[in-house]
Amino acid sequence: MTRPNPNLNVKQDGVELLDIYSHGTTNIRAAVSDLNGNIIWYYDFGSSTTAWAFPIKPLPNGHMLLNLTDLTEVDLAGNTIRSLSIDSLNQRLQMAGFSVNVLNIHHDVLILPNGHWILISQMSKMFTNLPGYSGAISVLGDVLIDLDPDWNPVWVWSSFDHMDINRHLMGLPDWTHANAIIYSPVDGNILLSMRNQSWILKIDYDNGIGSGSILWRLGEDGDFELAGNDPSQWFYAQHFPYLVHADGSEMELAIFDDGNLRIPSGGGAGCCYSRGVLVNLDESTRSAAVQWQFLPDLYTVWGGSIVTLDNGDVELDVTAPLGEALASRVLEVTETTDPTVAWQLDITGGNAYRAYRIPSLYPGIVWH
Repeated sequence: MTRPNPNLNVKQDGVELLDIYSHGTTNIRAAVSDLNGNIIWYYDFGSSTTAWAFPIKPLPNGHMLLNLTDLTEVDLAGNTIRSLSIDSLNQRLQMAGFSVNVLNIHHDVLILPNGHWILISQMSKMFTNLPGYSGAISVLGDVLIDLDPDWNPVWVWSSFDHMDINRHLMGLPDWTHANAIIYSPVDGNILLSMRNQSWILKIDYDNGIGSGSILWRLGEDGDFELAGNDPSQWFYAQHFPYLVHADGSEMELAIFDDGNLRIPSGGGAGCCYSRGVLVNLDESTRSAAVQWQFLPDLYTVWGGSIVTLDNGDVELDVTAPLGEALASRVLEVTETTDPTVAWQLDITGGNAYRAYRIPSLYPGIVWH
């Protein structure tokens, strides 16, 4: 860990949650470190060299959620409290009357205030003679599953029911590739990040009674007009949108913009870069504006996360910088016109799919 500017002394208190993909080694893959880079908690994967947490999240009860193929809740000693396999999930879906059969749980789990969990899963469906593909092809699309506190499915949403199969920006069979889900406390709806569409969708969830209709699509060729009309300033193949605040029709999102398939500005070069970006939205006027960005001079084609911190800084994780010896770089920077790095963590031996600040290992407590 390095602090490029030790005199700045404005880093946010807390500890760092690390979700690391370690390329088939026995390195630490789900951990919490202090701000000096010392590991203070980790989950022991035993002899497995392939398992990793996809994702890991702190729970309100002080436990950790880890998606380890089976969805698993563990205490801080690593003891399994409960787990849910794909087979059991599909059985529960059938018993509840939902006609979907999912292949996995992946990328994110949304923990709702009422104790429900919303999972991102995938299912496959056969299509014939899609644009660019002759003959039959099995397409992977995303499914959202709302589980009650006893893990019974109560609401299901399928991308196949609400999206155009002919729009596949990053090829098939991985059509949508959702990677993050957010709850909107203003109206009880949810936001879903779809990397392979370069869109963030707002879905009519309405606290579990919504129709599932797509209320809007944010991104290039979506439903919002971007201030400046420069398409290169949209996000592309994004990760980890984070709701900074919402008030009525106005919303601010932090987004890690990987930049895959970015449209060059003015038809020129220089489109291969990644950045952290803050975007202001007005749902009533369908207008969007980039209000802040930070370019770390690193380009990663996958992964990444971003959060805003209580001290006003922004923290972002550059998962796999191309052409660099390091595996990941995590940066806390000031939210200013000319951002200054306040804290930096360099990781080797594995890629931090996500890395972000949490107050401590215990609910309601901040470690200084």
